[in-house]
Amino acid sequence: MRNLATALVLGLLAAPASAEVVESSTGGFATHDSAVVAADRQAVWEALIHPEDWWSHTWSNDSANLSLDPRAGGCFCETLPAADGWGEGSVEHMRVITVMAGSTLRMSGSLGPLQAEGLTGTLTVTVEDAGAGTRISWDYVTGGEARFPAAQFAPVVDSVQTEFLTALVDRLGGAVEEPGQGE
Repeated sequence: MRNLATALVLGLLAAPASAEVVESSTGGFATHDSAVVAADRQAVWEALIHPEDWWSHTWSNDSANLSLDPRAGGCFCETLPAADGWGEGSVEHMRVITVMAGSTLRMSGSLGPLQAEGLTGTLTVTVEDAGAGTRISWDYVTGGEARFPAAQFAPVVDSVQTEFLTALVDRLGGAVEEPGQGE
């Protein structure tokens, strides 16, 4: 557990806008990504809690079917259109476990194909002032049992997590240089 905590701290100190697998073992892995946008925290928060406007990788192939109830116990869910006369379906992508409006959104659950395994993931998104903009940090930690070596799957999940953050950043006008970098 101490190694995981150390890896997460080191991951938080990593260069901004760089993604990497910060811990990987047979039972799980952790990823970290961050970016700075010119938008203020309120705009970032509003975009974050409306994933239907930017999230990719849906079961229905339509992000308009997504919803997020930003309160503890709320659902990040997707409605599946009726198919073959069977009526609507639904998917719980994650369950909201922490909301500190304007600073932290934490959700628990397994995304995509990880749902079929004995894995649980926790996604923590934090937003904080960064110069004239806002830093978005994106941490996804997965653990449990799977029918495949989790370490081998970690780079794929890391890539998808980076895709999610990139879509949010693009929605907010794109990344800007980290304050204090390049001077």
